[in-house]
Amino acid sequence: MMISLSNILRVACIAFAVAVSLLSTTAVSAEFNAEQRSACTPDAFRLCASEIPNVPAITACMRKNRANLSPACKAVFPR
Repeated sequence: MMISLSNILRVACIAFAVAVSLLSTTAVSAEFNAEQRSACTPDAFRLCASEIPNVPAITACMRKNRANLSPACKAVFPR
């Protein structure tokens, strides 16, 4: 299966939206950067690809799979 650049960008935007929505209640959201956004993109592909492009479903999936997230992505999610 060939992944197009538009699909990669779409997932990156979704991962960013998920992370921002999770951080929106904390002061950290103002400091959210590209490194943190990119930390969750591989996990979104790996764990929640079937939920794309439904951002609320991706968010729920990522929370459900918190134990399986990469260390970098876990650091983005609130405790």
